[in-house]
Amino acid sequence: MDMKSSTRPRPGRLVAALIAVVTLAVPVAVSATSASAAATSTVAQALAAQDGRTATVTGYVIGQPTATSTVLTSGYTADTAIALADTATETGTSRMLYVQITADYRSTFGLLTNPSLRGRQVTATGTLTAYFSHGGLKSPTAMSVGGGGTPTPTASASPTPAPTGSTGPYDSTYYASAVGKSGSALRTSLHTIIKTQTKLNYDQVWEALKDTDQDPANANNVILLYSGRSQSKSSNGGGANDWNREHVWAKSHGDFGTATGPGTDVHHLRPEDVTVNSARGNKDFDTGGSAVAEAAGSYTDADSFEPRNAVKGDVARMIMYMAIRYEGDDGWPNLEMNNSVTNGSAPYLGRLPVLLQWHRQDPPDAFEQRRNQRIYERWQGNRNPFVDHPEWATAIWG
Repeated sequence: MDMKSSTRPRPGRLVAALIAVVTLAVPVAVSATSASAAATSTVAQALAAQDGRTATVTGYVIGQPTATSTVLTSGYTADTAIALADTATETGTSRMLYVQITADYRSTFGLLTNPSLRGRQVTATGTLTAYFSHGGLKSPTAMSVGGGGTPTPTASASPTPAPTGSTGPYDSTYYASAVGKSGSALRTSLHTIIKTQTKLNYDQVWEALKDTDQDPANANNVILLYSGRSQSKSSNGGGANDWNREHVWAKSHGDFGTATGPGTDVHHLRPEDVTVNSARGNKDFDTGGSAVAEAAGSYTDADSFEPRNAVKGDVARMIMYMAIRYEGDDGWPNLEMNNSVTNGSAPYLGRLPVLLQWHRQDPPDAFEQRRNQRIYERWQGNRNPFVDHPEWATAIWG
């Protein structure tokens, strides 16, 4: 007998073995590919894996990195890089991922061209490697606005308390440091959260208002605050029937004018008919007076203005926002509500009891909630907490 021929595999067994190998191998390869496509990393995970691997990372746009420990949050100088973080309010550069923006993506993701991206969620796929001598993602092969799936949490991460009340369509950690607090502690926490924002110039406010105050029934129009009138977006200006930019917290109350800062903060700027805007002037808010022409349901007298019922709460919450956002620690006046209607140029606005009453009787509606979201997503990257959590007004002012 030929011993060599006795050890040679039979053809039938060889074919069966090959079929078995192929059958086992194919599902494994498909499964691995699917898992890779579905996995999205957090910024923390990407920073811990700077080894040249390819990864998809989701994070919030914080600003433009210009050095290892420097990230611009306004006054952008180029479209070549963005810094991402796991929360929209992150301030520590060590917890940010520096993402290179190559030529293919600059027109859409560069902050010089698209400053309203700040605070929005972005998903990028690329190589995890140092950029600006800092943890980074380079040579992106895909970029999109929004989440790329559910990021796998880091093993060491501790659970974040959920905000009380309705969280709304925004990052559930946004108000985490304020949850469970009241009085001055709540006020301090909210100030710290909302003061992180992109600042617009006064010309940019025109474009912002065309977006934030768009008529839900007509995308070519805006809704005027006190008048309630739907008017063409293009009819903004200084003519008698044009609409212009109403400072709900009158800019003379603190003398901040229209310089970038409180004078350009879209959370209290609204479209309004030029004549009605003039009738309101810099008056405090109270009830009563004579009917305002072109603003049915609004009234005014020598020292106060009362808006129509449908926006009384909107007005109150804008004033509350300003009182919390501007606490005198960033070069601007410390704005406060009081019980006076003769505040003049002092950084006060009244009347507090009336504003609290309006806040209670006219809760946030869909228009106001959409407006808050648009400002957060596209323009300033911060929110009005009293739209998201109306109960916090009572927790602070009683």
